[in-house]
Amino acid sequence: MTTVMETVSKSEFKARALEYLRQVERSGEPLAITDRGRVVVKVTPYTERSVSPREKLRGAVLGFDDPCEPVGAGDWEALG
Repeated sequence: MTTVMETVSKSEFKARALEYLRQVERSGEPLAITDRGRVVVKVTPYTERSVSPREKLRGAVLGFDDPCEPVGAGDWEALG
């Protein structure tokens, strides 16, 4: 089941910001803020998620098959 996210204009959000923030906090549903009909900001409730140090580094470390192998001039993007 897909739920439709409530949307409000920036000017309406500005006038009633605290009310909208409390609504998002209470309901847990996100709120889209629009500028001239186009969504520019999405307000979502904060959820604390514990992330392990290993998970934070996942995908950040490159693997090298032979790290002691010399690098050739063609391997440097800046020289190409």
